[in-house]
Amino acid sequence: MLGALAADRSRVADLDVEILVLEQALSALRVQRTQAQDRLDAYKYPVLTFPNEITAEIFTHFLPNYPYCPTLIGGYSPTLLTQVCRKWREIALQTPTLWRAISLPDRNIPVEEQKRLSDVWLSRSPGCPISFHYDKDLNEDSGEAEFLSTIAPYRARLEDLVVNLDSISQLRAIEGPLPLLHRLVLLLEEPDDPLTKVSFLEAPLLRTVLLEGICVDDITLPWTQLTSLALYAIPPRRCAPVLRQTLNLVHCELLFVGDLADTDALDATLPSLQSLALTHVREDYPMTGFLQTLIVPALCSLRVPEPSLGPDPTNTLQSFVSRSGCKLQELCVMGTKPGSNASYDTAFPSAKISFTGWTMYHADPWLNF
Repeated sequence: MLGALAADRSRVADLDVEILVLEQALSALRVQRTQAQDRLDAYKYPVLTFPNEITAEIFTHFLPNYPYCPTLIGGYSPTLLTQVCRKWREIALQTPTLWRAISLPDRNIPVEEQKRLSDVWLSRSPGCPISFHYDKDLNEDSGEAEFLSTIAPYRARLEDLVVNLDSISQLRAIEGPLPLLHRLVLLLEEPDDPLTKVSFLEAPLLRTVLLEGICVDDITLPWTQLTSLALYAIPPRRCAPVLRQTLNLVHCELLFVGDLADTDALDATLPSLQSLALTHVREDYPMTGFLQTLIVPALCSLRVPEPSLGPDPTNTLQSFVSRSGCKLQELCVMGTKPGSNASYDTAFPSAKISFTGWTMYHADPWLNF
């Protein structure tokens, strides 16, 4: 019994020595850890040493180029920048240009939350012109007017407006003065009420307009001041009254639908037009004659489908150029017949000529026009 006690006493003494050694080692490790942490705390990541103005500028390049819109949430949203660290959050929230472009709807976010977020974003962009895009094809529920009414309080700051709606009557939600509006893209179905009229006359800075699938006589715009105009899927008879008013157009794109007889209604002189793209919906149903009804003395770039030029395309083009008194520098002919390319080079030796397959010339309104 006494031997066992003596052994335990010896064992305790040995353990005390081992504990002391381990405590000394642990103490040394704690010192090393503290020193390492101090070095980490003293280090500043280069991006965090930038002046706030530089960081804010970097943030703006993280987003799509204005006026194109980021997503409300996710990898390309300014909201992501607020979730990295406290300093970035403060900078992002104090940079109005990050919150000036909104695209709705977003299928991943409840409707009411989208409206709340859009209001929050716009409240963070005081004094900035804003861009608003709405595409009904992304909205599973009807409610275009409700989404447009969200932007209505900020109408005075609207600079870029792109909307795809079911009915022109939905535009009533934002009808009124638009003092900063520069670009307007309206993709609409036929109006549900033939008496519905919408006016955006009070838009003194409006220069670029694209209308698709809309009766142009149901919308009133300051046509005279426009410099770029695209009319898609609209009969020539509806286009003619508009073109007669757009005397300052520099660029024009026309995608016609309708009966061949409608071309007789197109008769316009566009004295400032430099670039013109003409086409029609169906390759097998060409609308000949509409080019011959235009007078464009300043035209230097033309895109046209060969089927619309009739049986003698080069002669039609030469007659058009002679009548207008213009000097073509660029000519693109779509859907040419085999062996006909050389005749264009002979007829227009000083122009840069290109040939493509037949296509409905349709620039992406959300990105290009």
